[in-house]
Amino acid sequence: MASKTDTPRDADDAEVGAAGSQLSTAPEEEASDGGAEGVSLPSLGPVGWARWFWRQLTSMRVALILLFLLSLGAIPGSLVPQTSIDPTKVEQFRTDHPTLAPLYDKLGLFHVYSSVWFSAIYLLLFISLIGCIVPRSWQFVGQLRGRPPRAPRRLTRLPAYTTWRTDREPGEVLGAAQRLLKKRRFRAHTIDDAVAAEKGYLREAGNLVFHVSLIVILVAVAVGSLWKSEGGKLVVEGDGFANSLTQYDNFKSGAFYDTDDLEPFGFSLKSFDASYERSGPQKGTPREFRANISYFQGADGTEHQGKIEVNHPLEIADSKIFLLSHGYAPVVEVTDGRGKQVYSGAVPFLPQDMQNYTSTGVVKVPNAQTADGKRNQLGFSGFFVPTYGGKGSGSMFSTFPALDNPRLTLTAYHGDLGVDSGLPQSVYQLEKKNLKQYQQDGRAVAQMMKPGETMKLPGGDGSIKFVGVKQWATFQVSHQPGNGLALIGAIAILIGLAGSLFIQRRRVWVRAVRGADGVTVVEMAGLGRSESARLPEELADLAAALEPDAPLAAEAGPDAAADTAADTGTATQAGTATDTDSATDTGTATEASAKPVPAPSPAADEKKPTPTGPENAAKSTGPTDSIGATGSTDSADDPADPSEGARA
Repeated sequence: MASKTDTPRDADDAEVGAAGSQLSTAPEEEASDGGAEGVSLPSLGPVGWARWFWRQLTSMRVALILLFLLSLGAIPGSLVPQTSIDPTKVEQFRTDHPTLAPLYDKLGLFHVYSSVWFSAIYLLLFISLIGCIVPRSWQFVGQLRGRPPRAPRRLTRLPAYTTWRTDREPGEVLGAAQRLLKKRRFRAHTIDDAVAAEKGYLREAGNLVFHVSLIVILVAVAVGSLWKSEGGKLVVEGDGFANSLTQYDNFKSGAFYDTDDLEPFGFSLKSFDASYERSGPQKGTPREFRANISYFQGADGTEHQGKIEVNHPLEIADSKIFLLSHGYAPVVEVTDGRGKQVYSGAVPFLPQDMQNYTSTGVVKVPNAQTADGKRNQLGFSGFFVPTYGGKGSGSMFSTFPALDNPRLTLTAYHGDLGVDSGLPQSVYQLEKKNLKQYQQDGRAVAQMMKPGETMKLPGGDGSIKFVGVKQWATFQVSHQPGNGLALIGAIAILIGLAGSLFIQRRRVWVRAVRGADGVTVVEMAGLGRSESARLPEELADLAAALEPDAPLAAEAGPDAAADTAADTGTATQAGTATDTDSATDTGTATEASAKPVPAPSPAADEKKPTPTGPENAAKSTGPTDSIGATGSTDSADDPADPSEGARA
C-alpha cells in the first residue's frame, strides 16, 4: 500500500509528464479494453486480428524492416544479369551456370524488379508508410494549433532550472519574459502565474517531410515503371534512326505506356570520335567517346546538330538518348557467280575483347546466284581486329583499340542460310545447319584481308572485297516520366533529415510569484525532447537576457533570507537538502540544475544568505531525456508551491 508521502510525488510526476507530452508525433499506445496498463491484445475475432495486423504493418519498426528488405532485394538486381536490361548476358549466364539458372528462374532473379516478392515488399512498404504518416500528420497539425501546457508545480524537477529573487512586480517580470521569448521566436503565452513557451516545431516537420518524401520516391518509381519506355538501337556512321517501334533493335515499355504516344523525332550518326591512351601503364584506356549527330524533332523536320557523350545524354522531347557502346563495322562488297554485285555495305562486328576490340561478325547474302543462274546463298563468318600485331605476333587478336592496322579474316559458306524459314535469327550469328564450307585443295577457304583486298570463291561462285571500316554506336532512347518527381523527393529527404537531426524541440517556463517577505521569486526551467547540452546553455542565455527586467533583489537580513528560503522551497546545495526522501528517490542534487539557486550557505546556523543571480548559473549535468508518461528527471530538493505557504 502506498504511503501518504507518495501522493504529492505522484502528482508532481503527473505534472512533469504533462509538461513533456506531445513533444513528438510518435503514435501513442492505447490501453486495453479493461483499462489495465500495458500492450493491448487483439480480440480473437477477424476484426480484432485485422486491427492487430494493421497496427503492426503501420508501425515505424515494420516500415524500417521493409525498407531494409527492399535494399537487400535490390542487391541481386545489381549483381545478376537482368532480362529487361541485357537479354544476351542472361542467356550467356544460363549457358555458363546450368545448375544455378533454373533456381534463379524460380526465384525471379533474372527479373528482380518485376518479381512477385519484390513487388510485395514494395507495396507493403508503401502501405506501411502511409498508414504511419497520416495519423502523425494530423497529430502534428493539432499540436501546431495548440499551446504549450501550463508550468509544473515544481519546476525543480525539470532537467534545466534556475531561480533568483527580484524587487520587480510579478506581472512586470512575466510581461518581460513573454516579450523576450517571442523575440527569440518562441511561441509563448501566460497562464496562471507563469509564461509557457515552446520552440522547435520544425523538428517534427522535418521528420514528417522525410517520411513523406519516401512515399514520393516510391510513387516516382511506380510512375517510372508503369509509364516508361526504353529501346536500343545500333547505328552505323552515315545511317539514321527514327523514333518508331519498327526502328528499334529492342524495345520494352511499362504496363500503361501506349506505343502510339512515341514522340516524332530522329537522328543520324554523322561521325564517331574515339581516342585512347597511347603509352604508359594505361595504354589503350579510352580518353574520349563522342557521337556527332544531326537530329530533328516534330513534323517540320528542322535539322539540328548535336553530340552525345558517355554520361551526357541528348534530350529530345521527353526522352533522353544515351551513348552506350561503340565498335567497328567492316565495309564489304559481294559479287556472285554472274559478276553482279549482290551486297554492299557496312557489317557491324561485336567486340569480344572490350580492351582492344577484337570483334566477330557474319555477312549474309541470301540473293546470290551461281554462274549458271542457280540460287546460291552465301555466308561469311569472321574476325576483325583494328590493330593487327603482324605475322610475328602469332595471334589474330588486336593489340590496340584504334584503327592502326585493321585486318578482316573471313571463312566462306554456301547453301541455305535459313532466312526463308520464318523463324527469327540473330544478325550476328550464322546458322550452319544447312550450309557447307567452301573447300579448296582439301582446305577450308579462309583469308585475312587488308582494306582493298579481295577473297575469291572456288568454282567461280563470286568474291568478297574488304573495302574499308566504319564505326558504329549503340544508343538507348529512354522515356522516364518519374525522374523529376524522384529528384524532388530526394531533395526533400535531405531537407527533412537535416531538420529532424539538427533542430531541437524544447519548452521553457518562467514563473514569477511574490514571496512572504514581499520579494518576487523568479523561476525558469526548460525541458527538451532528448538529451542535449544546448538546452541548459539556452536557458542560461535567456536568464541573463531577462535579468535587466528582473534585477537581483538587494540582500536582506539573515532572518528574512531564511524565511524566504522556507517560503519558496528553494533547493539547497547537495548535502543540505530539506526533502531527504525526495533526494534519495531521484538521486539528483541541485548542483545538476541549469543554474544554482539562492541558498543558505553550508553554515546554516549563521543564517547568512548567499543570493546567486542568473549570471552565475551553471550548466545542467543531470539527465535531460524527459519524454515519457511521468517525465524522467527529478531534482534533489523541490521548491514548494508559493501558494501553499511556507514549508520546512
